[in-house]
Amino acid sequence: MMEHLNMQSMDKVAANVAKIRELFPNCVTERINSEGKLEHAIDFDMLKQELSDHVVDGLQERYQFTWPDKRKAILAANAPINKTLRPCREESVDFDNTENLYIEGDNLEVLKLLQETYLGKVKMIYIDPPYNTGKDFVYDDDFKQSLDEYVENSKQLDDEGNRLVANTERNGRFHTDWLNMIYPRLRLAKDLLDDNGVIFISIDQHELENLKKCCCDVFGEENLLSNLTIINNLKGRSDDNFFATCNEFLIVCAKNVHQLMIGGFKLSDEELEQDYSEEDSISAYKLIGLRKTGT
Repeated sequence: MMEHLNMQSMDKVAANVAKIRELFPNCVTERINSEGKLEHAIDFDMLKQELSDHVVDGLQERYQFTWPDKRKAILAANAPINKTLRPCREESVDFDNTENLYIEGDNLEVLKLLQETYLGKVKMIYIDPPYNTGKDFVYDDDFKQSLDEYVENSKQLDDEGNRLVANTERNGRFHTDWLNMIYPRLRLAKDLLDDNGVIFISIDQHELENLKKCCCDVFGEENLLSNLTIINNLKGRSDDNFFATCNEFLIVCAKNVHQLMIGGFKLSDEELEQDYSEEDSISAYKLIGLRKTGT
């Protein structure tokens, strides 16, 4: 079988950026190039400082959390859409009397449509966004294109016809892609929450820190209640590199921490007897072995 030759010479700039990234990772950032594509780039002001023995004059430093197209992400949250929800009576159960609502559609568009009826009325929201693993998807939010135009241009749809764009390893798993996806959705979700409402967000280590910063930006740092560790595999994933991953995380944010009330729930006697057989002076608990056995 004939091998295809690579007819393009080595990208020396990319190679040099990679070398600088190895030496000074804090000097490499993300930007959008002249072709509208994301790329890694050098923060030359920071690089100058790394190579100087005195404080280099430059832009005034300030604490901030930003990324390419953050303002466009804000615009995506605020921009109106010309769409509506359509009832599907034939697929519903007891449509006229049910108190439940199930909606299929692009979640950013749905969040906008829910504002009219549920603005400030939702007690609790749970979301499980893409983790930016390089194998999941992020939604495309370009509402200037019609669906037909998008199909023609991208050829990327899921089984239900939703617009999806793979955030693959080949594009460097840019944080910018993920941030531009999650940020407008968090802003709209906040607007839906009651003043004593709360949101729970599942995430893993890939975007954990960025999600926490996003939540502080949207909800306010004082309303970031907790970063809960969720153990979902006691033995860990044995095919992981370096350390076997055995947990994910759950970020909890309040709309207004001063009005929030979170109560527990009581386990049944059967659950207590079966799962929480150990007791001390404080409460019942169960013992779980955390050591991975075998090879």
